[in-house]
Amino acid sequence: MSLTNVWLQTWGDGLVRADQVIGVDVHQTPALTGKPAHWLLDIVLPASTGNGTRGDWTVTALHRTLVQTSQQPGDAATVLARLLAQLDTINAAGVITTTSHHRGAGVAAAPERVGIAGVDDEQGAPGSGSVRFRFLPFPSPPPGHHTGAEYL
Repeated sequence: MSLTNVWLQTWGDGLVRADQVIGVDVHQTPALTGKPAHWLLDIVLPASTGNGTRGDWTVTALHRTLVQTSQQPGDAATVLARLLAQLDTINAAGVITTTSHHRGAGVAAAPERVGIAGVDDEQGAPGSGSVRFRFLPFPSPPPGHHTGAEYL
């Protein structure tokens, strides 16, 4: 992918450029005394580790959480992968945010929508549980305003 202008908002670490992502992971944390288990939707980044000796360097996975939810997020990983692929084909620039919507018993879910046309679009899919993705494109400069490096 060439998503150098698309960024993912992580839960606690800031922004990660989308072209750095090598995977998407969904897993459940263990329940602790007095705390229930939670589901995490993570992006996976490559990270070099080693002790500085030749041959002792390796690449490992570094997980960054996008959202934590009490409900199983279903196919949220696939929905995110599809959104990234769609954004890649149109050479998009902006930020993807992830939210968790808790649905109470007997509360109907909002209709699912798929699209990337504007700020208000949210990605979801039947079975993606309570996780929603939102792409917020960067605003384009007004006509006549220069964007070259000498003007920024």
